Amino acid sequence: MYLEHWGLETFPYEIVPDLKFIYHSGHWREAMTRMMYAIQRRKGAAMLTGDVGCGKTTLSRALIRDLPQKDYHVGLITNPMLEPIEFIREILYQFGLDPASHSKHELLGELGGMMMKDFKENRTTILVIDEAQLLSPVNFEEVRLLLNYQFNDRFLLNLLLIGQPELRGIVRRIEQLDSRIAVRYHLGPLAPEEMAQYVRFRLGRAGATREIFTPDAFEEIYRQTRGVPRRVNNLCDMCLLIGFGIQAEAIDAAVVRKAIEDTAMPGDEPAEAEPRQEAAKLGG
Repeated sequence: MYLEHWGLETFPYEIVPDLKFIYHSGHWREAMTRMMYAIQRRKGAAMLTGDVGCGKTTLSRALIRDLPQKDYHVGLITNPMLEPIEFIREILYQFGLDPASHSKHELLGELGGMMMKDFKENRTTILVIDEAQLLSPVNFEEVRLLLNYQFNDRFLLNLLLIGQPELRGIVRRIEQLDSRIAVRYHLGPLAPEEMAQYVRFRLGRAGATREIFTPDAFEEIYRQTRGVPRRVNNLCDMCLLIGFGIQAEAIDAAVVRKAIEDTAMPGDEPAEAEPRQEAAKLGG
């Protein structure tokens, strides 16, 4: 499609998590530092929240990638909407086990045995639950009870809950779980200048050797997306496609407005204009 026109080797704005395109914004670095601290210090439980499209899932995958397998045993749950027994079975499966039992008591016994084995081998057991706001009340209780597995004042299971902003309120209402969350962070959108750097960074990763977006294009992109990375990706991808279609040499504000117009769905509300003094910081 547009790769040759813009001098790119690959598509820069795919919305699926790709660790090659991770941009280390200030929010991202702080979130990674806190979650890594919670894991390395075996704090028991940590929670990462953020709005849709702000990079929570990508961050969790980067975190898992950076943990040496010889020292950390990680299980990742991406769909927590399960019945309690199936939820426990899924935890075991994600830790590499294939339980045959349908008895909750036996499943928990198998999970406890695995955690003790990790402990004896000096491995840290980590359970990551993505989209944790979807956990049922019963499964939230199961998660809380898993934190009771301790030995010699050390948590045998380290829990990382990842979810949308409403997760904070849900956990707050479960006092016994809330009190065990040792580390928390809310991942916000990109600031205006960070967003411009993010757009350039991904282009560079895709092989770009020149500036493609103009400063006024960055202003329009930020006003429309508010710096949410997934929205930025979607809009920038459409800008490159439209720019290719009209054989533009660069993406300016007019191309961005055309992309916004072409991607608007019926009933969409137009984005509120950002103050000019804030938008003027972009692209410098």
